[in-house]
Amino acid sequence: MKKPFDPAEDGAEMAFDGRMSYGDYLHLDAVLGAQHPLSDAHDEMLFIIQHQTSELWMKLAIHEVIAARSALAAGQLRPAFKMLTRVARIFEQLNNAWDVLRTMTPSEYTQFRDQLGQSSGFQSHQYRMIEFALGNRNKAMLRPHVHRPEIHAALQAELARPSLYDVALRLLAKRGVPLPEHVITRDVSQPYTPDDAVEDAWKIIYADPEKYWELYELAEKLVDFEDYFRRWRFNHVTTVERIIGFKRGTGGTSGVAYLKRMLGTELFPELWHVRTAL
Repeated sequence: MKKPFDPAEDGAEMAFDGRMSYGDYLHLDAVLGAQHPLSDAHDEMLFIIQHQTSELWMKLAIHEVIAARSALAAGQLRPAFKMLTRVARIFEQLNNAWDVLRTMTPSEYTQFRDQLGQSSGFQSHQYRMIEFALGNRNKAMLRPHVHRPEIHAALQAELARPSLYDVALRLLAKRGVPLPEHVITRDVSQPYTPDDAVEDAWKIIYADPEKYWELYELAEKLVDFEDYFRRWRFNHVTTVERIIGFKRGTGGTSGVAYLKRMLGTELFPELWHVRTAL
């Protein structure tokens, strides 16, 4: 009889008394102990894990977006491109998560929906941080976080910083692409308003990629990311409609109608509008 393979014979560490193990490094006791269903419904575990893993991916997205913004502000475009590519792939993973959640039927969701109380993904402070960092800024969205002063303060602080898109436009001006002063010096805490001059600036870049190659690549990195972000929003809408139809959301929103309204939001509007003008 063939002897079972012993990983120790290949040099694998097998004893971890007082030493760093895989579970120790990842704090798996805390991560895997964070699922606390409030009902006996089989599918509540799916619902909890899907949202918890999405929040973990969003934590990484924030890490990458903030770093990419800093790199762009410092003129370090190549590292920023790497980070923006990673963020797009993160949202690809978030899109795939909806496919798993869609295996839950309306009948299965109703078995535990009441246990959610007023909680809703609408209240995700990490999602709000991502939107604020990218440039979709709405001070009204601070209100669901007033009860958590540290989160509220972090979101307010983000509103005081230039968004990723603001930093990208400032970079265009630094590289000699004409942009009016009111675009560069705008109040960054306010929602961004599309500007014809910004569309003209991107048109200059797209018309001569060889001259503006890095800015041309920046434009496509931003579009690539927003493409995945839009798909994530669309999949959110279709998943919710498939599971609850047109019921109101647990957080009090109009549910599918509210989510469909969000589909029209553009993070980098002129990068989409310029395509018509090229």
